Amino acid sequence: MPEGHSIHRLARQFTSVFAGHRLEVSSPQGRFAAGAQRLDGHVLVGAAAHGKQLFLGFDNDLYLRVHLGLYGAFDFGGDSSFLGASSIGAPRKVGEREIASDDDGGSYAGPPPPKGAVRVRLVSEHGWADLRGPTACEVITEAERAAVVARLGPDPLQDDADGAEFVARLRGRGSPVGLLLMNQEILAGVGNVYRAEVLFRQRISPFRLGRDMAADEAADLWADIVSVMRDGVAEGRIITTLPADRDSDALPVPRADAHYVYQRTGLPCRRCGTPVAGTEMGARKLYWCLSCQER
Repeated sequence: MPEGHSIHRLARQFTSVFAGHRLEVSSPQGRFAAGAQRLDGHVLVGAAAHGKQLFLGFDNDLYLRVHLGLYGAFDFGGDSSFLGASSIGAPRKVGEREIASDDDGGSYAGPPPPKGAVRVRLVSEHGWADLRGPTACEVITEAERAAVVARLGPDPLQDDADGAEFVARLRGRGSPVGLLLMNQEILAGVGNVYRAEVLFRQRISPFRLGRDMAADEAADLWADIVSVMRDGVAEGRIITTLPADRDSDALPVPRADAHYVYQRTGLPCRRCGTPVAGTEMGARKLYWCLSCQER
């Protein structure tokens, strides 16, 4: 599932290539025909993300809310103004990577025929975006958008995010920290990769209870999440290792060197050599180091 940094990149991409343009909105698949009709012919004002939720705002005061989930993805194409636009989502590539558009930016005669079950197609005079397989896709009002955001925890990628709110929510629960970091009501945007990696970086056992975390430990955890997720927005991928902990000096960082514990079950810990452990928590794979993350 795409994590928060990918959704923020997606919001930036929509703003860059579609904001200020009047869009044709359709549902080639047919499942979103009524919603598409409410947005068709309106101008996209801008796009924003909160955690894993994407909101596309239109000039009729309506929003297209999208949650990609495990299988949703956007594809883009168009003329030279769309150069560099990426396909973002899952399961195109495991590990939250993006696929750069292979469009050469040459002559543009409109979008190609839809491929597969396209839930929503957005088209401007310069390009198009197709959405397939989302968990959620609906047209909502501003009040409904605000209600969705109110149910979520703070987003580490928001400039006004309240780290103190995260600390309070985390320490107020008696569940394992490994579960709480995936709870979008506690923290919006963190998924399986960031969960495993930030807990390792902070040397925190995923089985430790939230209420047993000291306030300064929780604050340090928040600061590290903010740091690595901002790096993810900048790089377009999740890289959590420090150069000294990698097997190679190659750049860009090889995928095999990008993480400390995620998908490294049985391999030696990059810092102590103990085999990385793996199990399931909250129906998702969990990775940690038994030695480095004892507390």
